[in-house]
Amino acid sequence: MSERPPLVNLANGLTLLRIVLVPIFVLLVVASEMTDEKLRIAACLAFGVASLTDFVDGWIARTWNLVTSFGKVADPIADKALTGTALVLLSLYDALAWWVTVVILARELGITALRFWVLRYEVMAASRGGKVKTVLQILAIAWYLWPMPAALVVVGHWIMAAAVVVTVATGLDYVVSVVRKSRARRAATVRH
Repeated sequence: MSERPPLVNLANGLTLLRIVLVPIFVLLVVASEMTDEKLRIAACLAFGVASLTDFVDGWIARTWNLVTSFGKVADPIADKALTGTALVLLSLYDALAWWVTVVILARELGITALRFWVLRYEVMAASRGGKVKTVLQILAIAWYLWPMPAALVVVGHWIMAAAVVVTVATGLDYVVSVVRKSRARRAATVRH
């Protein structure tokens, strides 16, 4: 039997850093009112650092066997808090259509609830598509935050469109996967 990793570790510390960066990011966006270029850049950098912790904390936890129950719960919450807050702020400042924010948040909250529901059986790991979705969302949000020349603004719309498509597709894929596994578990239970 392997030893349980300590609760206080680098991976969990990075997750907590991401949670702490969310209100800092909010303050920077609100102070910028999406018009002050220096504050927008600062907000984008805070978002970027927080997003980077999302990639690094999971890698550290898996590589150094530092996966904890706290990390399994706090990591997805920190992720959704960061991207969800960014999407809502972009919509509040009319930089992003509300329907995009609603679609992405509905998928994210639904899949997070699904992850917690299946947690009693297994940890629902992020798929490759889920990782692509995360990268596209982060890239699109950063593109919207950074003060771009008018000619490049449209690129952000295309990145966000790709993010929405992949977000919906991977959400459906997770649901189908959970339904299949649930049916297989029930069938195995009936046979025994």
